[in-house]
Amino acid sequence: MKRVFFIVGPTATGKSDLAAAVAHRLGAEIVSADAYQIYLGLDLLTAKPNRETLAKAPHHLIGVIPPTEAMNAEKYRAMAEEIIARGKPVIVVGGTGLYVKALTHGLATLPGAHSNLREKLERTTSEELFRSLCALDSDGAKKIDRQNRRRLVRAVEVCLLTGKPFSSQRIQWSQSLPENGVLVTRERIELYARINQRVEEMFATGVVEEVRALKDLGPTAEKTLGVREIRALLAGEISQAECIAKIQQLTRRYAKRQLTWFQRQTNFASLNLSAHRPAEAVELISQSASRVLARG
Repeated sequence: MKRVFFIVGPTATGKSDLAAAVAHRLGAEIVSADAYQIYLGLDLLTAKPNRETLAKAPHHLIGVIPPTEAMNAEKYRAMAEEIIARGKPVIVVGGTGLYVKALTHGLATLPGAHSNLREKLERTTSEELFRSLCALDSDGAKKIDRQNRRRLVRAVEVCLLTGKPFSSQRIQWSQSLPENGVLVTRERIELYARINQRVEEMFATGVVEEVRALKDLGPTAEKTLGVREIRALLAGEISQAECIAKIQQLTRRYAKRQLTWFQRQTNFASLNLSAHRPAEAVELISQSASRVLARG
């Protein structure tokens, strides 16, 4: 893909600020690859970039979709590629692995969701779904994240609809891994501390009122991390301290899954931000990005 550079990694690593600084330096534009920041509203809960960061470079696909609308990788790919096709240098930044891979490798032709089957699978426990996947696609079952219920449902659904193992239909993604990006990480202790602090700041700046004001949410936005927990707080089912602790724990687990996914699914160079000052990281990434963006 010409004139596109990727900055990916777990949540709370500081990707947004870093990418904006690199884009400002190179005269590039930002395309977000975040499945939840793409929605209108939810600014605090999804940790959208602040005004200062947004002012450093043009940003796309942040706060552009109504929260009632369902999103998927195919819709995202079409929207992102329309922006990329304009020919300006682009830095794609985010932590939604499937959205990133939709751009780097395209999408396999798979059947859409089947309403009756999907409803049945949604009522099935995660353990039952995993056992079904083991029977239908033993290779895929060895690689799938058993904690990612949405992926379990989709994998079993595709197996049943096509009569073929889900993993065999994604084999094309294992080929021609691009090297036009960087995977940013941090030491685990530091990353977890950043996650804990960010959640506390969300509550200090009004995330509970943000969720209280939400009306209808679509099937994708409904899965935004923290929505369920804050609704439980508002219903008096848990205390604020319990809510904060739960969201911190879920976010730490999510960050771990993101890191594992990117390490397995991309060929991007890794950069540990814990070992570099911000200015050094910007310099290192700018050097790599400038070479890639110049190819176009």
